[in-house]
Parts: sequence; structure tokens; C-alpha cells
Amino acid sequence: MSDTQTAPKVQKTEAEWRETLTPEQYHVLREKGTERAFTGALVNNHDDGIYRCAACDAPLFASDTKFESGSGWPSFFTPITPGAVATIEDRTHGMRRVEVTCANCGSHLGHVFPDGPQPTGERYCMNSASLSFEKQ
Repeated sequence: MSDTQTAPKVQKTEAEWRETLTPEQYHVLREKGTERAFTGALVNNHDDGIYRCAACDAPLFASDTKFESGSGWPSFFTPITPGAVATIEDRTHGMRRVEVTCANCGSHLGHVFPDGPQPTGERYCMNSASLSFEKQ
């Protein structure tokens, strides 16, 4: 998987992000934190709708691409559109992973792994704190 990180369309100062996000959202979205497994509000959400970026409201994932991965985080097999998210190699914590960010604002969402279901074989493992949900 190649890096697709580009300059975000929405740009705010860190002070502006702190004003609009909860402390947990700020930690995950802006400081690349991770919520504890099985604690996020959207892990067990099975409603139909759209998952959006909690920072900028950009549409990221459709509910019909969500699946039960057993990982403890909301997991999807593909973004809502090809350009909705960006990816970049992440070599932190002594691991080699692929970080997923919102293509619209650059906020950290989670990571993508090559162990998901078909048709893509990918598992976009997202933090609930990085997402909002719009029920349809």
C-alpha cells in the first residue's frame, strides 16, 4: 500500500482544534492516540448510516462496509469513496503499520491492516472517538 497523505483541505491551529473537540477526541484525532479496545461508543453500532470524521464531519465509511472484526474497534472493509481517507506508513512503537487519516482535515482515525474480509481483504480499524455517526 502506498502513502496517499496530502495536504488537508481543512486546516486549524491546535488551539482551534482543542476548542472544538472533547479531550478524548483531541488525544485520538490530533495526538494520534488510541482508545482502549471495546470501550468506544460505535463498536457495537449496527444502525444504517454514515460514519463521519468527528473533527470535520467529512463522510468516511458507510454502515454496509462495517463488520465484526473482534478487535474491539469499529472495522470497515473500504472507505465510502476512494479519496475519503489518506494513508501513511507508521513506524512508531517498534511496529510497521499503515496509519489512516481523514483526507479532508488530516486527523488520525486509526490503522488499516491486510486481514479483512473480501471484497477488499482490508480492515480499516478506526477509533470510535475519531468518528461521528449519522443514522439514516
